[in-house]
Amino acid sequence: MRSLCLTLMVAVAASVMAQPTAREWNQQVTVGWNLGNQLECSAPGQDGESVSFTCPKNHMQAETAWGNPEVTQQTLQAVKDAGFNAVRIPVRWQCHITNAETMTVNADWMQRVKEVVDYAMNLGMKVIINTHHDKWLESRPTNYYKDNNNQKLALLWTNIANAFKDYDYNLAFAVTNEVHVPNNWNAPTDENLSVQNSYNQTFINAVRATGGKNLKRHLIVQTYACNPDFGVNGKLIVPTDIEGNGKEYMSVEFHYYNPYDYCSGNSVNDGGFYYWGQAYSSYGNTSSSKETTMRNAFQQVADEWSSQGLGVVMGEWGVSDHWLQTYKTTIHENMSYYCKTLVTEARQLGFATFVWDNNVFGNGTEKFGIFDRMNNMTLIADWTVNGIMEGVAAGIEERTIGIRPSTLKPRKFLRDGKLLIQKDHRTYTLQGYKN
Repeated sequence: MRSLCLTLMVAVAASVMAQPTAREWNQQVTVGWNLGNQLECSAPGQDGESVSFTCPKNHMQAETAWGNPEVTQQTLQAVKDAGFNAVRIPVRWQCHITNAETMTVNADWMQRVKEVVDYAMNLGMKVIINTHHDKWLESRPTNYYKDNNNQKLALLWTNIANAFKDYDYNLAFAVTNEVHVPNNWNAPTDENLSVQNSYNQTFINAVRATGGKNLKRHLIVQTYACNPDFGVNGKLIVPTDIEGNGKEYMSVEFHYYNPYDYCSGNSVNDGGFYYWGQAYSSYGNTSSSKETTMRNAFQQVADEWSSQGLGVVMGEWGVSDHWLQTYKTTIHENMSYYCKTLVTEARQLGFATFVWDNNVFGNGTEKFGIFDRMNNMTLIADWTVNGIMEGVAAGIEERTIGIRPSTLKPRKFLRDGKLLIQKDHRTYTLQGYKN
């Protein structure tokens, strides 16, 4: 009987790994990294804010147009070696479209995107690709463009999904990035929300219609501007998936650079802070947004979407490197503390997190660099990675319990040969469990 039970458990584990739900996919992400400022760049000499479709002769140079070198297998190997097991690959398609009527992607560009995806998947990493900085889509969330944009979005994602339909379930698709009215990050109108919700539904319909592994592939939809506040309380309408899928294979994505007065890297003269959290309040002025603010925000997200069976992806987050020379060491320690706190809280709620890395270093705003891509992927921001990995460890330790599942009546599943349970949006590993 025991042998039969063990055999069954192994079979269930293999099944889960082969075709995970969105929540399981996210829980299998130890921690994720963004390949920022790379495949989402405009071609050299192009206006990055243009809404037009072009495929100039130099379009394949877009990958290096913002100052970064070409991505190699070694790029992703360094990320994997540092402890990350997932990568989000932002992709701009707009400057690689050869026919705007059919939204046909240049074959060389599609092959290059596949090549970079393959680098990560060869390492056993999970991967997200999306539409990122496609300005015809992102910057026009109004009814005037709604129908035409949805038609083009359906065609584009049909083409992308067909190109990747045979890829295994480690690959996930995300529909948009930060849809918003240009230069306006304020609360959306009902019209703006309606357009974002329509994009999400169009994406689900288009990808599922391509069949194959795309029928149950992990698909990720976004809140307006990827701001969680613009999705909760029913602002994001969960798309309808195909029959039989329910909400099992969808996640909601939001980005988290909060509090912005700390994470942005702005100086005190520009309204910024060098310290964050109640734990560091004695070192200097800190943002009014502290640990409890973060915890409550994440719990609201879990209550809104995890409670429905949806996954949650924090597609971007980060802290720009900014410091005063005299207190640089303490400030970096505080950055580590922020990273640890965020990753710990997110992992306890089952969120997948992907830290932003734009390969920009220094002291000030938008200095989100972690690995130096110009110098053999040398780890520069070790304070960031150290904090992240401390958060990974804390998230695991604080989720480990030693009681029988019958006392909690949880949802049970297997991952990596371990019996896991889900209760109150959290995932626990049972120690010493006997069936």
